[in-house]
Amino acid sequence: MPTQTSAVLARSEWTERMQAHAERAEALTAGRRHRAARGETHPVDDFLYTYYSYKPAVLRRWHPGRDVGLADAADSPHAAWRWYRVVGDDVTADTEAFLTEKAPLVRAIRGILSSTLGRTGSYGCFGLHEWAMVYRDGETRHPVPLRLGADGTDAVVEAHDLRCTHIDAFRFFTPEATPLNRFAPTRETQALTEQPGCLHAGMDLYKWAVKLGPLVPGELLLDAFVLARDIRELDMRASPYDLSDWGYSAVPIETPTGKAQYVAAQRAFTERAQPIRVRLLHLLEPAETS
Repeated sequence: MPTQTSAVLARSEWTERMQAHAERAEALTAGRRHRAARGETHPVDDFLYTYYSYKPAVLRRWHPGRDVGLADAADSPHAAWRWYRVVGDDVTADTEAFLTEKAPLVRAIRGILSSTLGRTGSYGCFGLHEWAMVYRDGETRHPVPLRLGADGTDAVVEAHDLRCTHIDAFRFFTPEATPLNRFAPTRETQALTEQPGCLHAGMDLYKWAVKLGPLVPGELLLDAFVLARDIRELDMRASPYDLSDWGYSAVPIETPTGKAQYVAAQRAFTERAQPIRVRLLHLLEPAETS
């Protein structure tokens, strides 16, 4: 069955949106591109590019989104992209081909998004995953000094209940920290353990948006990126690292004041993440991919 289009954008509209998207993406990635040209790195801003391995060019590519066609677009870049169909002078994402080829991935993403959306957020982890990644270790994961020193960092871990629910944070715990965690998340149980209060679950919305490629409107992709960037800043400010030389003040989660500050920010990120989660699910749920 041919791909159905729910809307067709006039050439003036889609070219304007594509240009606006490119300008926004250029502004968002300017720091990374300039640092890369000089061989420099940033302990906070570069994380999304190195951990998820998506280059700035990925963000610059604009998709109109699922079932949205482009009129008079035979000369558009989309006409040559994978998972797009050209019919006469119109171009649209080949949703059926994408969902068929990516069926296992789509099912996995849908499962994680839907279970996370319907679950109550948990706000008692206080960002201790970053602390657990250096617990009783002679090295740090980032070339930044520890704010409390090695002994002080270890003492904070030992004074708290580790409650990490995200596999991609938990898997970096030191061997000494792993048995201290209340949970043992795995890749296979990710849909069962993911919860909306988790900072990493919020950052991963950017990953899911990239993986869903042409189904995701470019504007939604950049919204997910901005959310992930803002979350990562809190993640590092609440970490054991001293980022004062980089202009970041600490969120001292080892104190009652710091804990309250962290939880308030965590709840705010949940409120920002849930609508993006809903929109991504909406792009998947009407399709049968089994």
